[in-house]
Amino acid sequence: MNLSNLKPAEGAVNRDGKRVGRGQGSGKGGTATRGHKGAKSRSGYSKKIGFEGGQMPLQRRVPKFGFTNINRKEYKGINLDKLQELVDNKAIKDVVTFDNLVELGLVRKNDLVKILGGGELKASLKVSVHKFTATAKAAIEAAGGEAINL
Repeated sequence: MNLSNLKPAEGAVNRDGKRVGRGQGSGKGGTATRGHKGAKSRSGYSKKIGFEGGQMPLQRRVPKFGFTNINRKEYKGINLDKLQELVDNKAIKDVVTFDNLVELGLVRKNDLVKILGGGELKASLKVSVHKFTATAKAAIEAAGGEAINL
């Protein structure tokens, strides 16, 4: 034992927290260490995210800009090399449907799926999802497969 590896005995360090609000005799009664008046002294207080003490918050001082299209469709992209990997791992054989992809956990049931042309596909697959890029469609058909839009 030396000064570099000294440590206190088991159970000797962690003290119980202050027991506040347990009567005047305890010395921690009355305001229960919360001070007098104001929002922080009251029960149920929690400040909003971004609250700056009443000063106009940053997210309201900075002007808004840009445009968000409410009709935008977001597609979950899956590359060809991912499909090839699934074939190599024997997760899929010759047909890839949207339901297969949901079961394998690649997409969620409410997602829209787009097959992207990244990587290369050697297996002949019949793929039916919502959308394909031109390169992905060409690669699937070049491998002897079929690309079907849902």
